[in-house]
Amino acid sequence: MHAMQYALTLPADYDMRIIRHRVRSKGHLLDDFEGLGLKAYGIRERGTDGSPVNQYAPFYLWADPTAMNRFLLGDGFRGLVRDFGRPAVQHWQGLYHRSGPAAGAPPRTFTRRTETLREGADVATAVADAVAGHEALATADGVHTTALGLDPRRWELVHFTLWADGAAPRSAGDRFQVLHLSAPGAGRTATERQW
Repeated sequence: MHAMQYALTLPADYDMRIIRHRVRSKGHLLDDFEGLGLKAYGIRERGTDGSPVNQYAPFYLWADPTAMNRFLLGDGFRGLVRDFGRPAVQHWQGLYHRSGPAAGAPPRTFTRRTETLREGADVATAVADAVAGHEALATADGVHTTALGLDPRRWELVHFTLWADGAAPRSAGDRFQVLHLSAPGAGRTATERQW
């Protein structure tokens, strides 16, 4: 599993209805994309849920890294680059993924929090602690899916959780409204810990 996200930060006065329309008209195109675990089409709107920015920032879990490359080099991403410029694409090696009790309901929000592992920290211990947190989270009411990834270049963990009811705790990280969920391979994405 690979986790991936890019963020398009838009002007403060940007009409977010444009993004909503884009997702309504194009979101279904990845509903059967081979090798994609899931894509949560997320937005943040300035002044909503504490967001300081307008942002379109979809989050992906890839079941197959070849599919991730096919997407990044394909027509869909090329169209995004044409319309908004080429964003930096963050990606993390998947460490843990699990569906929660609300996996059958449509997710309303997702949260994403990054955590830099301090210099001198024992990485294996930090990851084990983070996985234990996700194992507990995966049983919580309202959790659709939770995942943990590692960027070993920056020694950074990403904590990602989809919430069916939108009631994510503030401590969970930045909140994004989910406009659409494409999940053609959610069942093919490895579950539990991945090392």
